[in-house]
Amino acid sequence: MFEVKEDSVVLNDGTHLRTFTREIMDANILEVEAGTTGYKGGDSGHGGRTYFRIKDLASTDMRVKTVTDCFGHTDELEVVLGGDAELATIIKALKFITRVLEEESKEVAD
Repeated sequence: MFEVKEDSVVLNDGTHLRTFTREIMDANILEVEAGTTGYKGGDSGHGGRTYFRIKDLASTDMRVKTVTDCFGHTDELEVVLGGDAELATIIKALKFITRVLEEESKEVAD
């Protein structure tokens, strides 16, 4: 079993989100945090907010690349992980993120 900590973040637009964080350990260690306001019935101007963060706490071979447009908006996010432990921990991290977002969105998951 693993410990899940409840916390919160304030996004750039002032939105407050309840988040959940856990550590995932193998030969490397990741910390993963996720939260959402859930569905709010709109686009980015009026809709919900979703947040997740993946942090290397120890020995994770992780590279991240972003591509931005002429307005500075991110068009692409690319993540490359090296190693078998990294594969195992990112699978657990993405499952945790998915579980938090599904539960916090208060919608029935497909």
